[in-house]
Amino acid sequence: MEHILINCSPRETRVAIVVDSVLQDLFIERACARGLVGNVYLGKVVRVLPGMQSAFVDVGLERTAFLHVADIFEAHGEGDKPKPIENVLHEGQSVMVQVAKDPIGTKGARLTTTISLAGRKLVYLPRDPHIGVSQRIEDEAQREALRAMLTAMRPESEKGGYIIRTSAEEGATEEEFRDDMAYLGRLWEEIRSKAGVSAAPTLLYQDLSLAQRVLRDMVHKETECVEVDGEAEYEALERFAERFVPVANGRLELYRGDRPLFETHGIDDEIERALGRRVDLKSGGYLVFDQTEAMTTIDVNTGGYVGKRDFSDTIFKTNLEAAQTIARQLRLRNLGGIIIVDFIDMSREEHREAVLAELRRAVSTDRTRMTVSNFTELGLVAMTRKRTRESLAHVLCEPCPICGGRGEVKTARTVCYDILREILRLSRQYKDAKEFRIQASQSVIDMLLEDESPALELLQASIEKPVLLEVEPSYTQEVWDVILA
Repeated sequence: MEHILINCSPRETRVAIVVDSVLQDLFIERACARGLVGNVYLGKVVRVLPGMQSAFVDVGLERTAFLHVADIFEAHGEGDKPKPIENVLHEGQSVMVQVAKDPIGTKGARLTTTISLAGRKLVYLPRDPHIGVSQRIEDEAQREALRAMLTAMRPESEKGGYIIRTSAEEGATEEEFRDDMAYLGRLWEEIRSKAGVSAAPTLLYQDLSLAQRVLRDMVHKETECVEVDGEAEYEALERFAERFVPVANGRLELYRGDRPLFETHGIDDEIERALGRRVDLKSGGYLVFDQTEAMTTIDVNTGGYVGKRDFSDTIFKTNLEAAQTIARQLRLRNLGGIIIVDFIDMSREEHREAVLAELRRAVSTDRTRMTVSNFTELGLVAMTRKRTRESLAHVLCEPCPICGGRGEVKTARTVCYDILREILRLSRQYKDAKEFRIQASQSVIDMLLEDESPALELLQASIEKPVLLEVEPSYTQEVWDVILA
């Protein structure tokens, strides 16, 4: 059974999806860095780049947002090829846009002019007359039945279209569709009205809070309960559920325990583990995650696991367990982009096929779009996972101020040699200097006084000037200064 845990604080909301007592998904939203996806803005075009067929749009954020011609609804006419962006947009033009992807790293938000507003069962497309069905509804007969029902219900005066959401798979009724259509129609009219009286850049519509989105999108018949640890948030969610999410009625519970909600369910410990490089497997094997700018690599190791039959069986069992754990960790860590998995080499083709099938089965429940390739000649599996927001590590952590994110620092001996070379260079450049004073950390000064004292003495004899040593407590091991006197 599925449990949803909502931990609320004034500046942060955390949501955990727990299935059969195992944490499967984690979402974090902070007031200072609330996600922008779904927000609708009246933006101002600040620059058009015909060479890139793109434009930069000011929507009132720290960085200008990016709009490609493929994401401009007005650029698509009769043919397959869109109109040149310079024929659609010009500098200084006001344009209504929606955030399709949050700013990530140094990249600004990605925009689209194809506005979509999500309800419980439907997504409204006010500028596109298309009626579609979520790809996650796989039963073709059901897809056609839902499409036919919605098509028959759509008023003749309605110029927009709809996408039937996955939640409709559990049995959507005409009444639910009508409720969604009415609510989304009112919402669109409010956005249009605000755009008509506002000057760019301005926010026209902000998407629901994290807790509300979870209630709208993730509560279904298999959800046993939704526990909320904040009384004010609980009451607000109750009112929201009564109006928009009837399936959540009766499932909301106010947590009144003495211990924190996440601590009671072991979620905080899971978060700490999700921030580490190593993930231990139950069998004794382990995974190593390395996240870089270009991609994420995952290495699978047998560790202390010894199979009961033979070595190939040991490898196979470890890889099978790894495939399940990798799928879960990708969701928890919210890793996106290119992902390379280095499974332990398997000699038997049926084992490789079974591991690949298990990996695809495990990632099929991921709400984020994924693709999984076959094994390469080198025994690697390449995957892509759509990057929609910052990873867990980027949300909760920052690069180490000591090593700058490298994960390692120069040894004290290496720093000593750097300092000695610098003094030799300075002595040749500034021949009038009477002495040199080294300011460095305690470990570096100790190394110069002990193991590297002969090298220091040779240097002083060579430059024929004294070298003084001074400990600077605020300096880390790689930080040092040479002061001339």
